[in-house]
Amino acid sequence: MEYLSDELLLEAYYKANELNLSPDFIYLIEREISRRNLTHKMKLYN
Repeated sequence: MEYLSDELLLEAYYKANELNLSPDFIYLIEREISRRNLTHKMKLYN
């Protein structure tokens, strides 16, 4: 995931949630978003 741009990483996060992909996969994306200090750019999903 380190090769994805910040924009693509966030897009992958949105799409993974939209498609209800594996919580483990979403967690990996969330960890990378956190590592990059991008959590302020995440949309909240209910």
